[in-house]
Amino acid sequence: MAEYPELLHTAIDARDCRALAEFYRELLGLDYRAGDEPPTDGSVDDADWLVLIDAGGRRVVAFQEKRDTTAPTWPSEEVPMQMHLDFKVPTTEELERHRARAEQLGARVLHDRSADDGEPLYVLADPAGHPFCLLVQ
Repeated sequence: MAEYPELLHTAIDARDCRALAEFYRELLGLDYRAGDEPPTDGSVDDADWLVLIDAGGRRVVAFQEKRDTTAPTWPSEEVPMQMHLDFKVPTTEELERHRARAEQLGARVLHDRSADDGEPLYVLADPAGHPFCLLVQ
């Protein structure tokens, strides 16, 4: 018997599960769980729940279709952040490389604290508007 529950994955609501899953798959170098891959036969992709896994087959993040979701407006509290993901990188050079790559994948910078000597970071929004942080640690 386990003493504590174990985190299975983080689930993110999205209007378009496939598009947001693809963003995080590319950004983090993950794979789809077996059966969640995009259709290759030209059929319509009607995915409403997708799971991404790491190289060891462990679940990392899942995406749940929610057509009426509203993107957070951080830093404004008009639509609260609700949750966010933090991703660490080892150096400021890697911080800049991963920021640029995230932007190429469709992210946008919301806050630039890259010049902070204590903990350089960027707050970005994924293509669906969810804030996430890239930080040096």
